[in-house]
Amino acid sequence: MDYADIQPLLNVYHRKLAATTLDFKRYLYKQINWDVRLLGIKGARGVGKTTMLLQYIKDNFDNVDDAFYVSLDNLWFQNHDVTELVEFLYTHGINHLFFDEVHKYGNWTNLIKNLYDNYPDLKLIYTGSAMLSIDNSKTDLSRRQTLYTLHGLSFREYLEYEGVISLPPISLEQLLKEHTSYAMDVVSTIKVLKFFDQYLDNGYYPYYKEAGNDYSLRISEVAQLVLDSDIPAVEESITYSTRQKIKKLLMVVAENVPLELNINKLSASLGATRDSTLKMLYLLDKAGLLNLLTDKAKDYKHLTGPKKIYLNNTNLMKALGSNLSKGTQWETFFANQTGTVATLTMPKKGDFLVEGKYLFEVGGARKTFDQIADVPDSYLAVDNVEIGNGKRIPLWLFGCLY
Repeated sequence: MDYADIQPLLNVYHRKLAATTLDFKRYLYKQINWDVRLLGIKGARGVGKTTMLLQYIKDNFDNVDDAFYVSLDNLWFQNHDVTELVEFLYTHGINHLFFDEVHKYGNWTNLIKNLYDNYPDLKLIYTGSAMLSIDNSKTDLSRRQTLYTLHGLSFREYLEYEGVISLPPISLEQLLKEHTSYAMDVVSTIKVLKFFDQYLDNGYYPYYKEAGNDYSLRISEVAQLVLDSDIPAVEESITYSTRQKIKKLLMVVAENVPLELNINKLSASLGATRDSTLKMLYLLDKAGLLNLLTDKAKDYKHLTGPKKIYLNNTNLMKALGSNLSKGTQWETFFANQTGTVATLTMPKKGDFLVEGKYLFEVGGARKTFDQIADVPDSYLAVDNVEIGNGKRIPLWLFGCLY
């Protein structure tokens, strides 16, 4: 192997790097410990994992060819081997490697382990599907690596990405105590509800800017790729028949959100067993397409029937043509944004129990405490309100948690 052999990969690397800007960085960028030898970043398709790798290279290498970026789903690997590529790069002085779409490479966990063990001063950073279960794989990488998860744009990030305003994230505890002063600072500068309405339709996936009017179509295409490509790559035992059932399941949920689950009825409509239906639901949850609300903290090792099912985010709701009622949209937003930083479960009263302690009812500006009046630590998350008071908190503020 020589540089002529890897020129196609270099061309792609340089082209992508040239198109990468440093104007806006995702919330996770500053949280990552980039100095570890083995670093993994997983997340749903389209949330910005590739851009973050390229930004790091552009930020930290005066000579970008001291590092090497490659996507492992590149057709080049149909007749070339990754280990041969790494050996060539390493012996030519390159020991910072960035692997994209790692789950697309067969037996990738064993590959990563061997590279880590065989090249003691190699630094390897990779991205992969949100479905990757590193600690459950046959080759356990959990002892060797640091793993992060990147989520879609928060409402706070969307405002910065749009160049509207740059806000610090607020913790859940701060939000509960200081939401009035935080909101006052924001609304003194911008008409926040206008931007919030825009975000609910077009703002969760960073590619909304380049997609323009085709954004909803792009979301549908990305969802299709997850179903046809990512899920089979991660769950190799899944058959074509099962993939078709997963697609049907997604659309059943999309047309009925929020779906209060009757697992037996749903299984019968799919022609599947109860256990296989549960597995499909949790796969869609891990893939970033659904959001399952259970009565206990979600456990992907011990699957229990969810009490309520949402699509992952409000942009997906619009793209998949699901129930676009305002109430469902509000609940979906709250579950998506708050669930990124805290544990959500289904309470006996109200809509969401957060961290096993804080009870929330989600609704419009006229929402009252009637349903949860006698419950300690209960709050309202209300839409169409710029500034709240007491335990009545504007819904948009829950988009500032990360």
